[in-house]
Amino acid sequence: MLGRLLKPFLPRGLYWRAALIVFVPVSTILLVVSVTFIQRHYDGVTRQMTANFVLVGDYILDRIDAEPDDVAARREAVALAQGFELNVRVVEAAPPSVGDSQLPFYDLSGRLALRELESALPELASVGIEAGQVSMWLRGRHGFVQLGFPMSRISARNPHQMLVLTFVIGIVMGVIAFLYLKNQMRPMARLALAAEAFGRGQTVPFRVGGATEVRAAGRAFLEMRERIERHIEQRTLLLSGVSHDLRTPLTRMRLALSMLEDEPEAAALLADVAEMEALIDRFLEFARTEAVEPVEATDLSALVAGRVQEAGRGGRPVVFVGGCDGCALPLRPQLMARAVDNLIGNALRYGTRAQVWIERDGPCAVVCVEDDGPGIPEDQHAAAMRPFVRLDPARGASRGSGAGLGLAIVADAMRSHGGRLELSRGQSAGYGGLLARLVLPME
Repeated sequence: MLGRLLKPFLPRGLYWRAALIVFVPVSTILLVVSVTFIQRHYDGVTRQMTANFVLVGDYILDRIDAEPDDVAARREAVALAQGFELNVRVVEAAPPSVGDSQLPFYDLSGRLALRELESALPELASVGIEAGQVSMWLRGRHGFVQLGFPMSRISARNPHQMLVLTFVIGIVMGVIAFLYLKNQMRPMARLALAAEAFGRGQTVPFRVGGATEVRAAGRAFLEMRERIERHIEQRTLLLSGVSHDLRTPLTRMRLALSMLEDEPEAAALLADVAEMEALIDRFLEFARTEAVEPVEATDLSALVAGRVQEAGRGGRPVVFVGGCDGCALPLRPQLMARAVDNLIGNALRYGTRAQVWIERDGPCAVVCVEDDGPGIPEDQHAAAMRPFVRLDPARGASRGSGAGLGLAIVADAMRSHGGRLELSRGQSAGYGGLLARLVLPME
């Protein structure tokens, strides 16, 4: 329960969380030591100093009371003042006591010293403090004996110096620990950046470093990256080899069927051969989404407008509604073009017309493709983006053939760009079919 309440106020990054783990216990220890040990130490010293001064005060009062008259008492007071380096006088009246009201709130030792004087000297009539000087009046046989002395005679002064020294040393050591912690976190940050870049299809240089555990994680990441790259390469080579092996007999079949133009089954068999070739092309296209293509700054509006213009050749009903000014993004142009082509192709296959536009959504640029087809039910959006899944009842399979790879290719392309594919129901007048949104981060 407490963790959930504090979670919104705690830092989210590992670097600052580790800093809290280091600094909070150290700060707590310094605070406890400062408040308990240091204060108790100064309290003990103050009690000792006050007790010693009480003996001095009793001795001075006894010596002055032992004199036979006031003149002798004043003469003795002057002698005692020189001997004890105090201001000693015999006066007739004492002012009202002000106690520790003139002490600052943080002077705990001074307040303790005055309380000790009041409890140990029953003859104490009044006490006052001004500019660090204490004046106290003791009741005597010849009047009131006034004693003036600095506060340092009865109280351990400047206890805050120890606190300041502890605080300064704590800050210096905290900065040093902060720098060392930053050096330890830097390899982890590099590992996170390398993993994030690899998730987008980029292979950035990464050197193993840091503590033993971080080095182990870095080596495991490099091995995993190599295995994934080998797997992608093997899959691409496998599909390429299958494509090559299948195209040769398909070509022979096409040639043989072309010589049987008069046969009634020839046209149907040629259509089957064309469909098989199209499926092979789709498999290869799906495999090529993992191929490494260099990232370059690309004008998204120009790229999408060019793909719409290419798709609209031959009178196909697709229009480009509007672009986005200043949408120059780091993209893989060919991969992005294939994704837009797939969306436009799906829109025209399952609908009668389509429209394309680009909009800004916070820090992201969004390419929207909307058709007037039947759309996809909301509970099947996730399934539609998985490879080899065909939603025949929802999308009318009779309108076109496919292997269920169109949206999967688009989703993979978006993941490699650090974006995502979103599906929803269109709301534009005259359309209202499937609305596919390609969400791309601007940075």
